[in-house]
Amino acid sequence: MREYEEQRKGLHDRRIKKPRRIVDQALACTECELCMDHCTTYKLTGELMFSPLLRLQTAVKIFEGEEVTPLMLESMYNCPKCMQCESVCPLEIDVTHIVHRAREELVRRDLAPTDRHNAVIEGIMQRGNAVNGEPSTRLDWLPEEFVQRESDTLLFLGCLPSYLVKNAASSTYTVLKKLGLDFMILEDEGCCGTYIYESGKTDLAAEYFQQNVERFKSLGIKRIIAPCCGCHKCFKYFYSDVLGETDFTVHHAVETIYDLLKEKPDLLKKVEKTIAYHDPCRIGRGEGLYEEARKILKRCVTDLEEIQRNREDGLCCGAGAGIRSVYRDLSMEIAADLLQSIPTKHVVSSCPFCVFNLGFASKKKDLGKQLTYITRIVEESLP
Repeated sequence: MREYEEQRKGLHDRRIKKPRRIVDQALACTECELCMDHCTTYKLTGELMFSPLLRLQTAVKIFEGEEVTPLMLESMYNCPKCMQCESVCPLEIDVTHIVHRAREELVRRDLAPTDRHNAVIEGIMQRGNAVNGEPSTRLDWLPEEFVQRESDTLLFLGCLPSYLVKNAASSTYTVLKKLGLDFMILEDEGCCGTYIYESGKTDLAAEYFQQNVERFKSLGIKRIIAPCCGCHKCFKYFYSDVLGETDFTVHHAVETIYDLLKEKPDLLKKVEKTIAYHDPCRIGRGEGLYEEARKILKRCVTDLEEIQRNREDGLCCGAGAGIRSVYRDLSMEIAADLLQSIPTKHVVSSCPFCVFNLGFASKKKDLGKQLTYITRIVEESLP
């Protein structure tokens, strides 16, 4: 407990120092407007407040204690933190980081988050997941009876795969097992806590993260594998931002499968299928994991096509950073805009949230796209 109190004090000290540096970085913007053409929320709404340029100016006003209007608050919380603006910024201004710190400041001033954010967070605290799933059904996707086993590698499935994109959970589990990886899963996995952090409630996130860290330590976990890009980013970056260095490494399922398949070059068989691969923001622009998924898929299907905007320039699905739960209509419009640029019926992604949101938009907008998580394609190609 003493260690945790020291971590909280360190977090407080860092916060005192950060606002000035963040304001200085935001003020460094020269208003060249290169980011404007790459922002999905601005493109689809035409609202200047929802552009990276105005978000930076709004963040400065928030940190300087100015009155916050509802539109200003919305501009901080409807940003999917997709990093497209950062990829073209000539000054490399970290827009998403500034947006996040502004969210923290809004929480500190008791102006945020929204009631909908708080409802989701309450669900995480009470039910151990961010999607209001029934905890007793978390492992309904498991293709065999659960047996508790020990390993220093934890396959952390996440809320979306466990409850809403169950074939992502089952296929990831099956593929890793067939590839001979030694790992364990948890019957009562809980949540990574990313939604709490993304809302700006960093003190609560710190408490939640610490509980998970202590649990992982008691289980001897040294490596976490996550099929969910949100869990991956949370464990890899948000935990260290709040708690400092952790005792485990974090890997996305695609990285792990790619490395395992290098040892088995002739294992996969091609399936007669034409697909397009969608680059998720958090492991694409966030991690630079572009080619690993493509190399895997080229061994699995006969035809792999590219979306017009791909890799570093790939479009966001519209679900990230908590915006889908609060601004669902905007989230769906962003998803539909992306889907309309995809040439194939079958679309594969390495993010279950992308699969879920794009699939939802396709159904609601009658766009005729079939979304699949990448390990389902690998599972089909395995003997």
